[in-house]
Amino acid sequence: MAGLREQKKQATRQALREAALRLALERGPDNVRVDDIAEAAGVSPRTYNNYFASREQAIVAAVTAERETRVAQAVAARPPSVRLAEAVIDAIAEQYTDPGEHHAAALLMITTRPALREAFVAAPASMELPLAEAIAPRVAGEDTARVLAAAVAAAVRVALDRWVGVTSAGGLVVPSGSLPDRLRAALEPLVPALDEAELRRLDR
Repeated sequence: MAGLREQKKQATRQALREAALRLALERGPDNVRVDDIAEAAGVSPRTYNNYFASREQAIVAAVTAERETRVAQAVAARPPSVRLAEAVIDAIAEQYTDPGEHHAAALLMITTRPALREAFVAAPASMELPLAEAIAPRVAGEDTARVLAAAVAAAVRVALDRWVGVTSAGGLVVPSGSLPDRLRAALEPLVPALDEAELRRLDR
């Protein structure tokens, strides 16, 4: 029964984020209300509020959907012979540069609207818990895993903020440089901490 409920919740979340993105692309994000998204998804505004705190969060979720969970799954899938630091950085670089099914118009809309950019940059916060669970078996202590996962999420937010935070001469905010390079550079200072935590686990 719990499995069916979870499947229904996931289906509702997917319907909401897809409706949010479709309406935003059709009308422009400023012309989309929460009530519009809820109606298009076939649910009540109250139900909508159980899933997303704002229209921006729902729109961005259509592009970033499940990405943070996929990062954790990719880390967990790496064999023990792969250093933890390498597993984490490679997983993030892969998942954050995979265009998925969404076309360029969606990312362009997100990166050129301040409120959407803010939600886009904040999205990695949802990575912390699943990543901590993936890291925990390879480090000494659950608290260490939580701290490392929080640090990784913060580094990703910095990289995304830098990537979309450059204003061109024409006044437009445009993604700047290679996102994989920015992600790897932001995560590089965490390599010693990830290595040390992994070594302590092996020494036990």
